[in-house]
Amino acid sequence: MAMLQFVKMQGAGNDFIMIDNRDERFSKQDKSSLAANLCRRAIAVGADGMIFLESDPELPACWDFYNSDGSEAEMCGNGARCFTLFARDLGIIEKEFSFRTRAGIIRAEVTGDGRARVGLTSVPSLNKIMDLDFAGTSEDVYFINTGVPHVVLPVVNIEAIDVKRLGAAVRYHEEFSPAGTNVNFVMRSGAGIEIRTYERGVESETLACGTGSVAGAIVAGVEYGIVSPIAVQTRSGEILNVSFAQAVSGYTDIELEGPAKKVYSGEVML
Repeated sequence: MAMLQFVKMQGAGNDFIMIDNRDERFSKQDKSSLAANLCRRAIAVGADGMIFLESDPELPACWDFYNSDGSEAEMCGNGARCFTLFARDLGIIEKEFSFRTRAGIIRAEVTGDGRARVGLTSVPSLNKIMDLDFAGTSEDVYFINTGVPHVVLPVVNIEAIDVKRLGAAVRYHEEFSPAGTNVNFVMRSGAGIEIRTYERGVESETLACGTGSVAGAIVAGVEYGIVSPIAVQTRSGEILNVSFAQAVSGYTDIELEGPAKKVYSGEVML
């Protein structure tokens, strides 16, 4: 029976199965099926997503990213940091490089032992939606696309939030159909923020979300007047550092920096 070699990595608690697919062993259909099966917790490897590193005609590498349910995703900030260290460990890069995603070309850099920084695509707009009705309540929310769509809700007590129930209600709200959205709850904490995220494709709360942390930080600048760079405390307890510049065209020079590390490598029977 064929064996698949993989590396398990995590960034701030967001975990991923990393596959070197430069030999094009797996087709798009194969990759979706692999992600849906191997990302299942308790009965398989278990992960929030699966990332395939592949060759690119113009850049050192490109990626193909799948959520744990087998759906494709354009971008993942924590996954991008893991991808950067994975590429370094494969000898593809030493410190800096750019790679291709569905959200565009991402620049990345290894910043230290077990840490990486990625520069994300610019955000053209931040929209405030007034009185969104969901789960028996009505709240003002922010909508922003940081590579993937995110709703951000400022809250007073982040520990009291039923993330799975409220997150699902907003994620499937007709306002954001048909693609749906990720949902973030943020609270000011000292000079930074705390965040909890319901991730589309995982369909539950995750320990961290990189693009969600960027979305939360940008909203924190508007809602709380916090100046970039902003420290974002994720559910895992890890801190992600988000920096950005506000321009007439939206938000530019967006960078996400934080921990990423290899958990283990292994083989699984296909």
